[in-house]
Amino acid sequence: MATLKEKGAAGARDLPRNQILAGDCIQVMNGLPEGSVDLIFADPPYNLQLRGDLHRPDNSKVDAVDDDWDQFSGFAAYDRFTRDWLAAARRLLKSNGAIWVIGSYHNIFRVGAELQNQGFWLLNDVVWRKANPMPNFRGKRLTNAHETLIWASKSESSRYTFNYEALKSLNEGVQMRSDWVLPICTGGERLKGADGAKAHPTQKPESLLHRVLIGTTNPGDVVLDPFFGTGTTGAVAKMLGRDFIGIEREESYREVAARRLARVRRFDADAIATTTGKRAEPRVPFGQVVERGMLRPGEELYSIGNRHTARVRADGSLIGNDIKGSIHQVGAALEGAPSCNGWTYWHVRREGKLVPIDILRQQIRDEMAGESRPN
Repeated sequence: MATLKEKGAAGARDLPRNQILAGDCIQVMNGLPEGSVDLIFADPPYNLQLRGDLHRPDNSKVDAVDDDWDQFSGFAAYDRFTRDWLAAARRLLKSNGAIWVIGSYHNIFRVGAELQNQGFWLLNDVVWRKANPMPNFRGKRLTNAHETLIWASKSESSRYTFNYEALKSLNEGVQMRSDWVLPICTGGERLKGADGAKAHPTQKPESLLHRVLIGTTNPGDVVLDPFFGTGTTGAVAKMLGRDFIGIEREESYREVAARRLARVRRFDADAIATTTGKRAEPRVPFGQVVERGMLRPGEELYSIGNRHTARVRADGSLIGNDIKGSIHQVGAALEGAPSCNGWTYWHVRREGKLVPIDILRQQIRDEMAGESRPN
């Protein structure tokens, strides 16, 4: 009898990585190994409910989304479809996996409710504000200048991937906000069919997927797109060193996506590496610094500004002014503060100079990183 771990490893080997699978997304997802995917990016039909043709002021016809795949008999039918594909998607996610779903005001609120119904844990809603939206030709409503993305983990307890520092770096050192100003897909990026018309009416820009994948996946992760279309998710995943699985029922879209992916080159390892913060670094207990003799029991530590001192104890705690506790607790008590980062607060004297004990922690981390590198 195979263990769960062995089954999981076998499932990972059986995954059709970097392939476009033909067929209905629900049926195909139900045939893939359970718990095998790190991230799902879904761009489902929006159920736009268009009534008649749309014309510009010059009476030219707008190429709107009127394809069969966006047609549903009513809200009940759309809700059943949403329930079924989300259930299939949730089954595929690893326990620490997550999902992104993009939509418009026509469908995103119904999708959001169903995500919660099925046990997904909502992390953020992101407003994609289009830098160049299509104008409202009839002049009866506000110009629809944004779409909404919902980011959710598989469950409340999931330890989902979030590359905070990488997104901050993308944003010139400023925290990434939940409103993203990006252009719609136009110009050379917009794929065309043999007739010169748009190959897909709702092709998403690569910039949008780049931000999603940099922020919430790591190199080597498996990203599944159940509504693959012309393959934006796959193209960006391939460039960034992620594996993709695309599902698409329309043959014409699969053909365009396959040609597109054949032209994509994967970036080298240095190029796809992302900035990490201290939260992503391995935890080093202060006691380990003492155990390894980098600090000796009885050795004195000095606070920032040399206002307070404390002595190191053999069990990795400190004592100062009769206050005993961790490097963080003693520092906070001496400062009368609710909290304290003891690693940066406490200093040790080395060669006549005071240096933060965080340097000792970083030495251990550097050793750990060296041990994990392949020979």
